[in-house]
Amino acid sequence: MAVAIVTDSTASLDPVDAARERIEVVPLQVIIGAEVHTEGVDVTADMIAEALAAYVPVSTSRPTPDDFLTVYERLASEGATEIVSVHLSAKMSGTLDSAELAAKQASVPVTCVDTRHVGIATGFAAGRAAQVRDAGGDALAVADAARKAGESSTTLLYVDTLEYLKRGGRVGAAAALIGSALAVKPLLGFKDGSVVPLERVRTASKALARLEAIALEACRACDDGFDIGVQHLANPTTADAVAGRLAAELGRDSVPVDEVGAAIGAHVGPGMVAVVVTPA
Repeated sequence: MAVAIVTDSTASLDPVDAARERIEVVPLQVIIGAEVHTEGVDVTADMIAEALAAYVPVSTSRPTPDDFLTVYERLASEGATEIVSVHLSAKMSGTLDSAELAAKQASVPVTCVDTRHVGIATGFAAGRAAQVRDAGGDALAVADAARKAGESSTTLLYVDTLEYLKRGGRVGAAAALIGSALAVKPLLGFKDGSVVPLERVRTASKALARLEAIALEACRACDDGFDIGVQHLANPTTADAVAGRLAAELGRDSVPVDEVGAAIGAHVGPGMVAVVVTPA
């Protein structure tokens, strides 16, 4: 059986990496003002940061079921006999719902996986799925690998303000922090697929120090190794500093740093720094 793997553009996969690992990426739409853009095609995170700073309305739109079905059918025509579709948390987007609707119409079996995370945590899950596929695993094993990667991941976010998450309705349980958003620097995480507050921290430096400390705890709890990555939106200097300190503590030459995609950037706002740890 030939198993194909699909994910969405919020997984933050580099196109070269996605092509090498044979992972198909379905893009989300990003709306800036009245203009509709396609993530990974004609919109960048820098454009999002500039629009948000200028108070231009920014929103996102999930791929349609037809978008997914078109990809599924093309993969089937190319020889895929089963498909595993790996996506961001269903509590954060309707993307998984679109994938599941398309799966019901596909000509080959499609298993949809909710990673319960966003960003590179979803990308790591898709990568684990590819590893199992390439090792000869069937669709059940491939989907299980992606699901377990998501379940075991730690995603930590520092944001300058909760305002952007609040606007998009993605703030979840972190709403408890909104009343004092100007007095604290929110340190957030993911639980059961939703954004949750971790700690109330008074300064940016203390919030970043706690983010690093929690990330290191997660790394050191991984007995068989781990993947780690840092993401940011319009905050490369801070992200590079965080990655450098993590690498030094972990005895690594470096920790990868990437800017988030436009769709995630639209909801977290400029200044965000995130760390993801996924056990091997």
